Amino acid sequence: MNSLPLFCIVISVFTLVSPVYSVKTCDFPAIFNFGDGNSDTGAFSAAFSGTPAFYGQTFFNGTAGRSSDGRLIIDFIATSLGKPFLNAYLDSLGTTFSHGANFAQLLATIGVPKLVLPKDSPPFGFSPMYLGVQFSEFVQFIERSQKVRMQGGVFASYMASSESFAKALYTFDIGQNDLAQGLFTGMSIDQIKQSLPDLVNSFTDILKNMYNLMGATTFWIHNTGPLGCYPYILTIIPTTDVDSAGCSNAVNELAQTFNSVLKKAVDQLRLDLPLAAITYVDIYSAYYSLYIEPQVYGFELPLEACCGLGGAYNFGAATCGASATVNGTLVTAGPCENPSKRINWDGFTYTEAANKIIFGKLATGLYSDPPNSPKNACQKLSSELNHGGLSILD
Repeated sequence: MNSLPLFCIVISVFTLVSPVYSVKTCDFPAIFNFGDGNSDTGAFSAAFSGTPAFYGQTFFNGTAGRSSDGRLIIDFIATSLGKPFLNAYLDSLGTTFSHGANFAQLLATIGVPKLVLPKDSPPFGFSPMYLGVQFSEFVQFIERSQKVRMQGGVFASYMASSESFAKALYTFDIGQNDLAQGLFTGMSIDQIKQSLPDLVNSFTDILKNMYNLMGATTFWIHNTGPLGCYPYILTIIPTTDVDSAGCSNAVNELAQTFNSVLKKAVDQLRLDLPLAAITYVDIYSAYYSLYIEPQVYGFELPLEACCGLGGAYNFGAATCGASATVNGTLVTAGPCENPSKRINWDGFTYTEAANKIIFGKLATGLYSDPPNSPKNACQKLSSELNHGGLSILD
């Protein structure tokens, strides 16, 4: 029997079930980012207090408003798109917004926080700049930036053009603090899970407003990471129910439930916003891979904070930059000898080394739906068949 017809049949079947993707690179005039400490480039520092000297040491040679030793994923995204790093909207010194703006803030939540800084101290307090406030700041930014452009003068060139808002890339990384807040306020895991649909609805309402009011059409949405692997969670909510990596099973399962609810909401958004290109990014799986096989990526002590003091996870006695008395001596919590060997920076956020590896993973498209990188995030799934397979259309 001639094997050629069978070969052709196999290829035909493969074509019918395999997506065919275009490779168009998008031309984003600006990036507008919303989120928490994973992508804050200076808002919390401007609003409350500057970060200790140890922060930013790896890349910026000093504090740069980031809760890390260096660059964040949003920094790598900006660089990959040929843009400068995003300035925080609340940072009034040396800022330019011609290429976008960053509204994210450390300890921000999606919903209205119950434990609010500065009244409630970290790690139990959260930023008053929750996602709804960040959106209000963005609306205000649009109005004020265009007034500045119309007035002309030296500051006009520092503002985004009116055309930027519809054509920009909108990035989101938020949700983990809502889960942590529930845990810190005595809610059971089941109670937190029951609150997730309303919480995610609040999130998607913001995106719908951006789509309807600003004409935004390109959204890049991170799910939440493996919260049960964070030093501050493992210290404050100790448990013996851990997985092979030493992470809290219950807390990570909660994070995965949040991600499942978010994924369904994103699928619905694609129906509700037909012109939008929405990329759902599985940050959880990307980061969790570091904890499962830390040695593959050159990491040591994966569950310990690089910058901290005391306890099983280098977090219990003092947070990064703070001081505590140890055996009668006042000691300042400083960084580990080599941050590039650690996954977590200060108990809450990641090191530049971890962020760089994760961005490399995201750039492949293997961790997103559809399988985009930031460079082609303007492409969206089409339900129509094209040349025998699903396609991503402009």
